[in-house]
Amino acid sequence: MSNEAKSIETKITVADPTALGVFGLAMVTLVASSQKLGWTTGVSGIFPWAIFLGALAQFIAGMYDFKKNNYFGATVLTSYGLFWFGVATSWAITLGWMGPEFKASFSGVQLGWAFLGYGIFSFFIMIASFETNKVFAAILVLINVLFASLTLTAFQLVDLHLVAGWSEFAISMLGFYGCGAIFLNTFFGRVVLPIGAPLGLIRKGPAITEAARQKTRQAS
Repeated sequence: MSNEAKSIETKITVADPTALGVFGLAMVTLVASSQKLGWTTGVSGIFPWAIFLGALAQFIAGMYDFKKNNYFGATVLTSYGLFWFGVATSWAITLGWMGPEFKASFSGVQLGWAFLGYGIFSFFIMIASFETNKVFAAILVLINVLFASLTLTAFQLVDLHLVAGWSEFAISMLGFYGCGAIFLNTFFGRVVLPIGAPLGLIRKGPAITEAARQKTRQAS
């Protein structure tokens, strides 16, 4: 009998959650843009979609991307999921769901500082998105336009409500296309809907390049 201990490694395969996360983004921006563009009124009807699709779906997808060691997807999806949790909570305050004291002391300018912070964060994410695919790059460019518009409007410097609405609507349309493309391409194992190659503007370092090669070998 050998006393040598044998270790057994169990590998748990996690499906790509990107389509779920992008669908959550597409849904919440579609509903939210309808209010900014004047097609609907109020935020009560947006609240459930902000919580369950904008926040929860993106956050869950981001958590699974961490398991898959997808640095870009994990960071982006969890961060934007948390953003929608914050926005939904702000709406709840303005609607008086947290009491009259919270509603009376709510400051839209403070929300503007949150938009500014996410705008700064989104600028860096946009740079990285240029080396993912063209659909994600276009979405991040529009997200930067959206946050710039929301920030300037919240600070009452200039009213860019319509710019925010149309950029958010465009994010939604691109999001639906990206979600559908990722889902179909993954399901059929080939390109059904193209999402565009990386722009190749910034050369990646050897560590990231090697990680990409390993991922490609594992996929094959």
